[in-house]
Order: sequence, then structure tokens, then C-alpha cells
Amino acid sequence: MRPGTRSVYLEPRSGAIRRCIMLSEVCIRLPDWIKGFVATSPDVFPNVEDRMHFVIALARQNVQRETGGPFASAVFDHSGRLIAPGVNMVVTSNCSVLHAEIVALVLAQKALGRYDLSDGGRLHYDLVASAEPCAMCFGAVPWSGVRRLVCGARDEDARAIGFDEGPKLDDWVKALNNRGIEVLRDVLREEASVVLREYVAAGGTIYNSGGLGEHPGNERVL
Repeated sequence: MRPGTRSVYLEPRSGAIRRCIMLSEVCIRLPDWIKGFVATSPDVFPNVEDRMHFVIALARQNVQRETGGPFASAVFDHSGRLIAPGVNMVVTSNCSVLHAEIVALVLAQKALGRYDLSDGGRLHYDLVASAEPCAMCFGAVPWSGVRRLVCGARDEDARAIGFDEGPKLDDWVKALNNRGIEVLRDVLREEASVVLREYVAAGGTIYNSGGLGEHPGNERVL
């Protein structure tokens, strides 16, 4: 079927026949406030703590402005220059794959014009994330070309507020190390974890598919 044409499908549960449109394009658009946020940030973030402070601030703004989940990420070059920011937009975009790391990687690859950020291993880029990667984002890291992953909150911090992080290798750090990717953990972990708790306190949606991790009878953790 050609993109843009209509099709009919049978909804499994209700049996209702609905009409849908086959989309031929998907656009990832960051929340409008990020442009101004980046404009007032430094041109260079010289160390991992500075980069993590930036990412945590992004995550907090995403929560406070109600534009997505309590996670943020960014790609930086070897000198600390920001290549692309990313925030979680799962709920606001109705797209389960728009985790912060994925958004940052996609935008960085488009900005640099290559699917391999390292350009065949010649260049060094960091992926800085406010929390350790879920199963999906872990899988994206080796294919992206980043040479270092810097994490704030731990996997268990995200699970503690109800998020399903998916099945991940027990020794996922070693698995990335074996592929030449350095991993730094617990960088400003407590500051990053505070944002997760702020999200819960504000009634943020715990957006696990199929009801995994939801509190009984309530789509939101209160």
C-alpha cells in the first residue's frame, strides 16, 4: 500500500472496524522552550559534571513544563561542545521510542550527517544521560558511534518510582566496555534521582505499556 493511502484494520479487543492513515513521515520536534534554554547555556561544558548538570536541568524543566518524562540526555563532542540535547517525549508525542537518549542520538546524527557519530572510530562523542539506559536505549548505544556513556541516576532509581526498564544484561557495563565504549556511572546520581522523585510528587504518568508497573486502578503514581 502506498504511503498516505487509507487502510482498514480490525481492533483486536472491541472488534470495531476503524479507518487509519498510513503515515509516510515522522518528525521529532523538541519542546519549544529548549531553544531558549540552550541559548542561555555555555558554549562548552569542560567536564562530565558540567555536562550532567546541564542534562539534569533539562530533565527538571521537562517535568516542570509538563512536556515529557523525568529524563534528559545530550550528545557532546570531545571538547564538551553540545551537539544535540534530548528529553523524554513518550507521552506528549504518543511514541514509546522517544526516550531522551534516542532523541539526542537521532538529532546528533542528523546534525552531523552520519549514522556513525565516531566516523569510523576517528572521533569521540559522549552520550550523557540523567539515568542509566533502559533495555531499548542500551541497545541503541553501540550502534550510535558514541565512545562514552555518562549516567546519573541508576536503573534501580527509575524502577523505584515504577518505571519498567526492561530486560537488560546483568553486566551491561562490561558488554559496552567490550565494544570500546567507556561507561561512567553515578555522576551526580542523587541530583538526578531528585528529579525522578519530583516527577512522582507532581503526579507524572508512569508510562509502561500493557500496565506494567502501574499502581492498581490508577494510571498515575501519586
